[in-house]
Formats: sequence, C-alpha cells, structure tokens
Amino acid sequence: MRRRRTLWIVGAVVLLAVVIAGALLLQRHAAPEPVRLLPEADAYVYLNLSPLRTAGVIGNPLPTYEPDYESFVRETGFQFERDLDEAAVAVHAAPRLTDVEPGRPQLESFRRYSWVFRGRFDSQRADRYFRKLARSVESYREVTIYNISLEGRMVRVALLGVNLAAVSNTDGPQAIHFMVDRYKAVALPFGGPSVVREYYHHVPLASLVWAIARLNAGAGGRTPLTLPGGYDLFFPSNTVVVGSVRYLTEIQVTAQAFTAGTESAKQIVDEANAFLAIFHGLENTFSPSGADPDVKAFFRSLKVEQDKDRAVMTAAMSPAFLKKLFAEAPAQMTGSEPETKPRKPARRGKSKR
Repeated sequence: MRRRRTLWIVGAVVLLAVVIAGALLLQRHAAPEPVRLLPEADAYVYLNLSPLRTAGVIGNPLPTYEPDYESFVRETGFQFERDLDEAAVAVHAAPRLTDVEPGRPQLESFRRYSWVFRGRFDSQRADRYFRKLARSVESYREVTIYNISLEGRMVRVALLGVNLAAVSNTDGPQAIHFMVDRYKAVALPFGGPSVVREYYHHVPLASLVWAIARLNAGAGGRTPLTLPGGYDLFFPSNTVVVGSVRYLTEIQVTAQAFTAGTESAKQIVDEANAFLAIFHGLENTFSPSGADPDVKAFFRSLKVEQDKDRAVMTAAMSPAFLKKLFAEAPAQMTGSEPETKPRKPARRGKSKR
C-alpha cells in the first residue's frame, strides 16, 4: 500500500513537471501578450523597456518641448520613460489612392496603427483625462472606449485593465473592438496575428525590441525600402523581415529577410552590400575626424550575408550609443530644439547696510 502511494506521488510530480515544461515551451514560442492582443496587419513592432530601465539606459524623465505631452503627464501622472514597461504596435496597410474619396484630406492615404501599452498608470486620472478630450464615449463589452478627434482622424482609446491600454486610429471601430474581444477571451499562448505566430520563433531570446513585417509586392513585383541617402533597397514579393535588438555584453542588432528561394536572398545581399560599399566610401571621404566614434563603430560593424533562402544583416551597438539615441529622441519626435537663450540672473535682495 505504501509503495503504491509512493508511485502515485512520483507519477503526480512527473506529470506536473511535464505540464510545466510544456507551458514553458509554449511560452517560448508565444509572443508577449501585448502583441497577441493586436489585430491582423502588415507589420508588428514590440518594445520591452523594463531591462533598459534596470540597466540605466532610460529611467529619468527626459526633457520635452511638446505642450500636449506635458499636459498629458501633468493630468494623468504617467511618464513613458518612467512608467511604460511594454509597447506593441500593428502597422495596417495604407488605403490605395483609388480607394480614397475625392476631396478627402491627403492624410487619409497614410497608414493606420493599433497599439497596446503595458505600464503603471492611475485608471481614474486617465479616465478623467480621456473623457475631457473625447468627442464621444461608448461602452463595448463593459470596456469604455474614448473617441478622440486628432488631426482629422478618430483615435480610439480603451483602458483594458489595471496595466493595459489599447489605442487605434483605423477608419472604423473594428480594430479596437477586436483588441477588447481578445482581452476578454484571455489571449492564449498560441494566439495572436498569423505572421507573428509563424515567424516569432525566429526572434532571438532576450530581444528587447523586435519587428516582424510581411512586405507585399509593389510595382514590378518588388517592395522598395528607402535607406539613408535616398538609396532604395528592393525586396522580392512576399518577403518576411524579422528584425531584433538584444542587450547582452553589447547590443546586437539582427535582421533576417525570409524569401522564396536562394536567388531572391542573393539579390537582397548583393544590393545591400553594394549600398554598404557606397556608404563606407562616402564616410571615408567626407566624415570629419571628430565624428562620434560610437556611430562610426556601429556602421563599420554592419554585415550582410546569405544563409540559403535568407539574407541576414548583423551589427553591434555600444550601450553608450543607445543612451545617446534615447536622449535625443524627444527633440526629434517633436521637431523642437532645446531653448538656447541664456537665463536672466535671479534678482538679489537688497543688501542691508
């Protein structure tokens, strides 16, 4: 009897271990929850800020010169540099010009986006702020959706939970409703957008930033990607690009282009290496001796190689370079420059004689 009980205990422990191992295996091949909540789109980008904050790359609030953002921080108490942990964005296809109604603003032909943010925010303060901005408010499956008019289009915001928020600027409410539905269904580990489910296992472990994009064919059956300097790098039809950034002893940048065959991969590698040769030639000719060494080291580390039907680009970035990018981001995003006017000296009180 005692032996049978021991066998039952051992069997239960083994079964529990198998279940845990299976869950971990599923989790390894499953995208983070903010991505799994997103609707179908052409491309996806994910950002995990927590390790960067722990490493000291970000954390202290960065200066901003955008009044709208300052108002947002003041009224909600939420600062992206301090309170945002994860962000995921879906890039939707832009409407074709033939689909745009005559007389509608040109911005209607721009791409649309859906976002999911995970962070620490005060739900009550956020509710008051968004209600003040909203043109209208609706309730969908017991979730409040704020319809905010911004730059000629409707932006929909939904606070999904205590630490999750969804945003979309698509033409209709379908995208925001989809994200609410996914949240209510408790997104399963094997769920999420189709291209993410298919290619997420190619994202290296511990990647802080990654992107997966399916490049649809453009004119002539190829999709152009404009690189710095106006140089176009063309991708064959239906190429899928998986890019990632991970922070180990150094910051490793990788981009893999999955193509239909070796010839297509070779074409991408040849064009990319031709661009790098031109770029390095111009750098050697025009780059001043005082150029930032971190920037120069990054571009010199760029390599593009072929692996069967894949074109693989790798590069290394120093942590110092990453800190500079984050420090310069606010001014670049807002298009503003820091004030350079000298401050007036403070008035001193009259000295007592």
